[in-house]
Amino acid sequence: MKTICLHSLLTLLILINQAFISESTLPSNTNFIKSSCKATRYPSLCIHCLSIYANKIQTNELQLAQAALTVSLAKARATTMFVSKLSKARGMKPRTSQAVKDCMDTMADSMDQISRSIREMRRVGGSAQNFMWHMSNVETWVSAALTDESTCLDGFSGKFEFGNVKVVVRRRIVYVAQITSNALALVNRFAARHH
Repeated sequence: MKTICLHSLLTLLILINQAFISESTLPSNTNFIKSSCKATRYPSLCIHCLSIYANKIQTNELQLAQAALTVSLAKARATTMFVSKLSKARGMKPRTSQAVKDCMDTMADSMDQISRSIREMRRVGGSAQNFMWHMSNVETWVSAALTDESTCLDGFSGKFEFGNVKVVVRRRIVYVAQITSNALALVNRFAARHH
């Protein structure tokens, strides 16, 4: 019974995961976003995630960086909720359960770092020294968020058998880490071009 319960939950979470990854169709005025996303490691994902903000972004690099951080936070939050629900599933082996709980903690830290970055981006402006101070904080915190996301997967390493839990968590975390990596690239690009 416990195995069936865990299997059913994992199947449901996989379906939710697929819906999470496929999003709405893209607006047509995305040339600036497409051009900017070339600076990221995952340009197709960058374009896909940011095109829905094309009307707000226009050709504004600050708006682009802020939108990238906002998307990263939203995906990190959704992933944290996903992992939190998974942590309550019955029938997991103790080592798997602990890895899921540790992942939930590191994802909560990641969300906090991205939230701080978004708040800090709102303070950008003023003197060059002031600008660089704020941007340095943002870059540090987004980098820390990316490290937290990678750390989540560390708990699932080694020879221990984690089964489908590792597969669904890994898929979700890798996706969010790619989005955060793209956000960091766009933040770095904005900082370099406006220094």
